[in-house]
Amino acid sequence: MRTQVGIIGAGPAGLLLSHLLHLRGISSVVLEKRSRDYVERRVRAGVLEQGTVDTLVEAGVGERMLREGLPHHGIELRYGGAGHRIPFEKLVPGRAITVYGQQEVVKDLIAARLAAGADIRFEVEDVELHDLESQPYVTFGGERLDCDVIAGCDGFHGVSRPAIPEGVLSVFERDYPFAWLGILARVAPSSEELIYARTERGFALHSMRSPTVSRFYLQVPADARLEDWPDERIWAELRTRLETVPGFTLSTGEITERGITPMRGFVAEPMQYGRLYLAGDAAHIVPPTGAKGLNLAVADVRVLTEALAAYFENGSTELLDGYSDACLKRVWRAQHFSWWMTTLLHTFEEDDPYARRLQLSYLDYVTSSEAAATTLAENYVGLPFDVGR
Repeated sequence: MRTQVGIIGAGPAGLLLSHLLHLRGISSVVLEKRSRDYVERRVRAGVLEQGTVDTLVEAGVGERMLREGLPHHGIELRYGGAGHRIPFEKLVPGRAITVYGQQEVVKDLIAARLAAGADIRFEVEDVELHDLESQPYVTFGGERLDCDVIAGCDGFHGVSRPAIPEGVLSVFERDYPFAWLGILARVAPSSEELIYARTERGFALHSMRSPTVSRFYLQVPADARLEDWPDERIWAELRTRLETVPGFTLSTGEITERGITPMRGFVAEPMQYGRLYLAGDAAHIVPPTGAKGLNLAVADVRVLTEALAAYFENGSTELLDGYSDACLKRVWRAQHFSWWMTTLLHTFEEDDPYARRLQLSYLDYVTSSEAAATTLAENYVGLPFDVGR
């Protein structure tokens, strides 16, 4: 079996890459170790930057997102007994975010790819990458896939990054001393926009997935266990951290999903080796505070699509050679923003009263200075894409 681009992973990065390549007349095969049902139900990110929304619409896979997604034109920073809105419509006119679950993006992409006759293999086993420097190929389940290029879009725990020889990659990482406990609940959102709450008990986030489904996160110890957080305790802690503004009451409902997410930053560079190109979580992880993970994957895929199009259309390797450098500029910008949001809003056990007072002082600066608020807003809605540069 042969194709032009072998894609490892059927998450948003791999599926979008396959679709964008198809629009440019470039063939691909997507290999995914999980089932279709699993990847379509896997709850992950839900905040789409303006550039991500534009990309999906331009690619012809944004119809349901535009119909069912929730556009937001601001977020609220809540601390010290008051809420402070960051108004995107004033600070970054014409740009916003859209709340639309990652699993919904995946469903839309799978439907579009299958409608176009794409070759997506689910539940593949024993995937291995070979001969990355000259004539790459992939083996899986007793089969062989020859290709010109391999795109590693299989996440942090996938096989793509480990296939790069030892000593090639430089790895930069930071583990945070806490985690997020996240839940989905069948309850209408208690706010029209996202609320980022900083309290002495820890951080909380009020988000949503639809007019009838809400998403919440709590800062918890890094070693927290789900069995220690029954429904009653979760709701009590969310009320304590969110009901800090006069007149605000948190609505509660049935919790349908829950999980604990470690907080970490990770970058492996370069994002390429031979004819293997990494995209999304295979190359970098950000703490979710800045809502950048899925959006970074889309940015990577846009750059890689342009590079591969140039290669297959006229044999030029210039953009492919510069792929990693082009992506890493945005990756490190997102790493900094995610670190900044995380340190701005979370409590750290080692912080003394001086450090905590500094944190509140900086929050006051962000919410009172138009320049500082603009920096937050332009990063949150997403810096414009600069493909191939």
